[in-house]
Amino acid sequence: MKKLIKIFSVLLLLVSAVVTGALATGPAATVSAASSKNVKKVASGTVLKKIKKSGKLVVGLSADYPPLEFTKNVNGKNKYVGVDIELSKQIAKDLGVKCEIKNMDFDSLLVALETGKIDVIISGMTPTAERKKSIDFSKIYYAEKNDYFVINKADKGKYKKTSDFKGKTVGAQTGSLQYTVMKKHGLPGMKVKGLAKISSLLMGLKSGKFDGVLLGELNAKTYAMNDSSLALVKSTLKQDQMGNAVGVAKGQKDLVAAINKTIDKCQDKDLFNKKFIPAAAKDMKTATKKSNNSMTKYTSYFVTGLEYTMIITICSVLIGLVLGVIFALMRLSSNKLLHAIAVCYIEFLRGTPEMVQIMFVYFGIGMLVKNLPALVAGIIAIGLNSGAYVAEDIRSGINSVNIGQTEAARSLGLSQAMTYRYVIFPQAFKNIWPALGNEFITLTKDSSLVSTIGVGELMYQTGLVQTATYRGVMPLFITMCIYFVLTFLLTRLLNFLERKMNLSSSRA
Repeated sequence: MKKLIKIFSVLLLLVSAVVTGALATGPAATVSAASSKNVKKVASGTVLKKIKKSGKLVVGLSADYPPLEFTKNVNGKNKYVGVDIELSKQIAKDLGVKCEIKNMDFDSLLVALETGKIDVIISGMTPTAERKKSIDFSKIYYAEKNDYFVINKADKGKYKKTSDFKGKTVGAQTGSLQYTVMKKHGLPGMKVKGLAKISSLLMGLKSGKFDGVLLGELNAKTYAMNDSSLALVKSTLKQDQMGNAVGVAKGQKDLVAAINKTIDKCQDKDLFNKKFIPAAAKDMKTATKKSNNSMTKYTSYFVTGLEYTMIITICSVLIGLVLGVIFALMRLSSNKLLHAIAVCYIEFLRGTPEMVQIMFVYFGIGMLVKNLPALVAGIIAIGLNSGAYVAEDIRSGINSVNIGQTEAARSLGLSQAMTYRYVIFPQAFKNIWPALGNEFITLTKDSSLVSTIGVGELMYQTGLVQTATYRGVMPLFITMCIYFVLTFLLTRLLNFLERKMNLSSSRA
């Protein structure tokens, strides 16, 4: 047992060295990409070569911005549609490759681009001076003239002009130009609140959490057109820059030139007004029909999300259990080095937010391990986090076993490893079973955090349904019910197993 622990500790030290290197050169997930000076940049002139070699263009976007990018239910399957999707396909076609869409939160796109997780950003992004410090942009492919405050129609008499929002609470998408504009040029007393999803902002508006939500012109008019309870107020806040462009990593002049060539062709043929926007309008009209808004049509979305949720939960539990046993033994070890490593691991993982850990594994460690899938990164991060908590549960369980049990086993000639295996662990696991069961239930719910890096679990699929149906509350209610049923059944199963263990021990 001691030999096994020592071998593992050496491996752990090597991993720690790698992680330290990633911290020194990788992105901090919680810091904006624009201000992150330590991000390991994508090498100049490599992205186009990578696209050609792989045969696909990986486009990053946040698919909650109709008519530029949103989702549509086609025979129970999710389809990305909109103006930006059409442009993405056209760029990929001109490059002679396939187009792959990677949907994630808008404020994660810059980091994803800088770390090579995506090839380009085509998500209604405005090329501001701040963003240009981190990435390059193509020419403007679509120019919007104004922003609009989205308000509840019942408040039309209350809000008629921009100055009416003085001292009010206004929402905007985190990382968006609208959020930046209000932070820099907002009205006196205006409280700016940012959320990652526009669907969440509009739910907040309808529930009275916001007095208004600031959106781009096309986006605002689209939501108002498809929701009769909303109205618009034209914004006169100062704008430093307007229009949407394609984001590209620094030093990719050949790729920018190729994208600009496609944009020129689209503008010369007026494809945006003649083809892309009409196609998006048609998709929106289809998506907002009452017959298509029935939640039963989106059953496959919730089923897919549930499958991913269970995969993440089960794999993370197994990783957490293995790590928990190892680090519990290390913390109980008389070896000061092993004890110190275990304490550092447990305290660090329990002392940092799990979402930050997930983003660091995906964006940071993912730079060292090329093509690390988001699902795998999510499982690793949640498993590592779980291991810290399970280690403390197991340590308490081991300590709860009377020392006389160990002494008796050793006096009978059992080795230390055999003592732990046949005497200590069976009793310890029985004592901590409720705590381990609670960890299993917690992991089931914590799996929702991996939606931030684009893993298609239950909360991610819920967001797709919200965007496709323009309904915010009902998909959330269904998801909440699914989580409740799932955790309720798991609790009953764990209680049944606990009773079986108690029964078997009483017979013994």
